[in-house]
Amino acid sequence: MINGMDTAQLYRDFAAREARGHSPRYERLAAAVAEDAALLDLIDLLPEGRRQPNLLLGAVRFLGGECRDPGLFRGWVAEHWDQVRGVMLRRRTQTNEAGRCATLLPVLAALPQPLALIEVGASAGLCLYPDKYRYVYDERPPLGPADSPVTLRCRTTGPVPFPERLPRVVWRGGVDLNPLDVHDADAMRWLECLVWPEQTERLRRLRGAVRVARDPGEPPPRLVRGDLNEAVAELVAQVPDGATSVVFHSAVLAYLPLPAREEFAATMRRLPGHWISNEATSVLPAVAARLPVPAPPDRTVFALALDERPLAFTGPHGQALEWFGEQA
Repeated sequence: MINGMDTAQLYRDFAAREARGHSPRYERLAAAVAEDAALLDLIDLLPEGRRQPNLLLGAVRFLGGECRDPGLFRGWVAEHWDQVRGVMLRRRTQTNEAGRCATLLPVLAALPQPLALIEVGASAGLCLYPDKYRYVYDERPPLGPADSPVTLRCRTTGPVPFPERLPRVVWRGGVDLNPLDVHDADAMRWLECLVWPEQTERLRRLRGAVRVARDPGEPPPRLVRGDLNEAVAELVAQVPDGATSVVFHSAVLAYLPLPAREEFAATMRRLPGHWISNEATSVLPAVAARLPVPAPPDRTVFALALDERPLAFTGPHGQALEWFGEQA
């Protein structure tokens, strides 16, 4: 069981709520896994946190396996299970989706400048460069450097406080159980395998973000290996004088049990600066209790919140921003 959901339902839910409309291939494969009792039995032998559809699908692609025909996919996974299992135990779903910066930007730009950014679950740190990307909200004029290798497009609804300028970032840090080095070709290939097959724009975005992070003229972020509850306070203590500390995270806390999430929330309430969360709507109880409207029942959205105050629903990959109105 994962968050009260058995593995078959987990894969059905992924197919219907996440992959549908975004990756027909992953929708078909996940739905096929959900009906394969033998394959589900193998997956259930993995630790609970290692059974996610994204992890299985990324592992098969990383190994060069069959990822088109559902029947051939199921056969290939069963035949090569020891290899697939090994990748799923060693690797993590460190998607590191730079597109989420488009949903974070209106909040970051509105905070007192300059900023010191600290990402929890930083992976390779690609979301630590919101000031280096170019943004296009709906049909509005682009914002950001014209020569950026990354352009983030985002659909919006509601009274979004569109920024007039990018935030000024003077320090970048992050914590992850397994920080990735942008200069490690094998690690970057794994990140590419986590991009869904049909999403060529996401793949271009990832490669462009890696180019930004590899810029020799840009000081690398301080990425530390460790547990988020232990490391976040240490990173906040390193924020330079005069900078606003901003701790943020997206699609990270769902991997923690509820007591660890509550411990993290208690830590963030004590620390100076601001806390931006961008997680599935039920992950943080204090945010979920304050949502002004119910989450849509037919698709997955995240709840964007500043210091536990909900501001908007967001698309999981930063593709949409649905700002709440006066009811927020």
